[in-house]
Amino acid sequence: MEMERIGMKREGERELGFDPAEMPADAGLVFVGRVRSPWTERADCPKNMATARERGQPAAIEIAEAYREGLDGLSGFSHVVILTWLDRSDRNLIVQFPRHASAPRGTFALRSPARPNPIGLHVATIMSVDIATGLVEIDAIDVLDGTPVVDLKPYYATIDAFPEATRPSDQARP
Repeated sequence: MEMERIGMKREGERELGFDPAEMPADAGLVFVGRVRSPWTERADCPKNMATARERGQPAAIEIAEAYREGLDGLSGFSHVVILTWLDRSDRNLIVQFPRHASAPRGTFALRSPARPNPIGLHVATIMSVDIATGLVEIDAIDVLDGTPVVDLKPYYATIDAFPEATRPSDQARP
C-alpha cells in the first residue's frame, strides 16, 4: 500500500471539496479487532499483499474478546478475507496519480488506501486460529500494526475467484 501519501498531492490529483472524515456518519461501525503486523512505519509497509508475501513476515488478527466466539469454524478454511479500516489514510482524494500509472485515475479505479471510506480488503492464508486468545495467525498482511479490523469472512475459491478478470494494461500488480 502506498502509505507515505498522507498530505502529499501529485500533479493531476484532485481533492473533494470536503473531508469525508468530518461528515456525519451514515452508518454505525464497530472494530472487532486489530491487526498485529511487523510494519510500524509507513515507509516499511508493503504496498500490497503480493509484496507482503514476498517479504515472508507472518502477521495475526487479534479479535476482541466479545467477538471471539465468531471465530468458531474459521479454522476449517484455508484463507480469510480481512476488512480493515485504514485509519491513517487520507480520505479526501477523489482523483489520484499512482506512481505505477501513466495518468491520473479516479479513486474507485484504484486499490490505494486513500479513499472516502478507507476500507482495506486483504485475502490471507490462515496459519492457525485460537478462539481462546482471539488470534488468527496469517501468512502476511499489507497494513500497519494496530490497524482496526472491521470484519473477517471465509474465502470461497468457488465464489470469490474470477480467473477471467481483467484490468488496464499499464497498471502494476494490485
